[in-house]
Amino acid sequence: MMADLRIGLIGLGMMGRHHARVAREVDGVELVGVADAMGDPHGVAGGLPVASSVAELIEVGLDMAVVAVPTGMHEEVALQLAEAGVHTLVEKPIASDSPAGKRIQDAFASRGLVGAVGHIERFNPALQSVRKRIEAGDLGEVYQIATRRQGPFPARIADVGVVKDLGTHDIDLTAWLARSPFVSVSARTTTRSGRPHEDMVSVTGLLGNDVITSHLVNWLSPMKERVTTITGERGSFVADTLTGDLTFFENGTYTTQWESLAAFRGVSEGSMTRFAIEKREPLRMEHEAFRDAVLGVSNRVVSMAEGLRTVQVAEAVLASARDSVVVALES
Repeated sequence: MMADLRIGLIGLGMMGRHHARVAREVDGVELVGVADAMGDPHGVAGGLPVASSVAELIEVGLDMAVVAVPTGMHEEVALQLAEAGVHTLVEKPIASDSPAGKRIQDAFASRGLVGAVGHIERFNPALQSVRKRIEAGDLGEVYQIATRRQGPFPARIADVGVVKDLGTHDIDLTAWLARSPFVSVSARTTTRSGRPHEDMVSVTGLLGNDVITSHLVNWLSPMKERVTTITGERGSFVADTLTGDLTFFENGTYTTQWESLAAFRGVSEGSMTRFAIEKREPLRMEHEAFRDAVLGVSNRVVSMAEGLRTVQVAEAVLASARDSVVVALES
C-alpha cells in the first residue's frame, strides 16, 4: 500500500480552517504542516506547529499544498511552492491580475506539476448533476445561462472587488457548464459601500458557442442567493448552489391548431421535476479531485489555464464597466 500524500496548508483564515478540516478527512492524504505569518486564529493546527513562512513549511517535506492566503499574496506563495516541486491548489481567483496568474501557471506547467485553482462551484452537486444532464442532451440546445449571486457583505476582508472575489465563481461555472469560453462581455458596476472597489455588478456575456449569459453579483443584498438558470430548447434547469437543489421546468408539449400562430415557436408550461441527488460537501470533492490529479488517477481539477482565463474575463468585465463598451476577449 502506498504511503499517504503529505499535504501542507498556507493561510489559516476563513477558508483555511475549512481546508484544514477537509484535508484531515480525505483518504490517502495526511496534513503534515500549516503556515500563517499571522498565527492560527481559528485553532486549526491541532498538534502541528504553525510555520511562519512558506520556506519553513516546505522544509517539513510536502507532496502537495493548498494556498488560502489573501489573493494579493497568491503569486509569491505559489511560486515558492512551484520552485520546491510541490503540487499546488490555489484558492480562487488564481491571482489578483492576469500577468501574475500567467506567471503562476507557467511556473507549474514548466515543471510538470499539478496546478489547480479552487473554483469550488464546479464541485457543487447541483451543478455537477446539471452538467451531466446537459451533456446527455436533456435540455437540447442551450440558449442562455443566467446567474444570481447576492448577499450581505462577507465578514472576511477582501482585497479585491465583487467581480474578482465573487464574480469569478460565475464566470468559471458558466464557461464550464456550457463547455465554451466567453468571447465578449458588457458590464455595469457601482460602488455604494464606501470601499475602494466595486460592490455590485451586472454582466451580459456571449460564449463561443453563441450561448448568451447574464450575471448579477453583489454583496449589498440582505437576502442570500446563489442561483444558476440554464434555459434551452426543452425547458430550464434551475440550480440552487446554497442548498444543492436542482429543478427542471419542462416545456409543455402541445400542437397549436391556429395556423397563423404555428409559425411562432413559443413554449407553454410543462411539468416540473425536482431531482433527488447525492449531496456531498463540495470542498471535500475538490480535495479528492486534487489528490487524484496528483496520483495521476484522473484530471477533474480546475486547471491554472482555466483559472487564468477566468481572471482575464473578470478584467474584461471591469474594463467594460469603466469605459462603457463591449469588450471582446482573445480566443
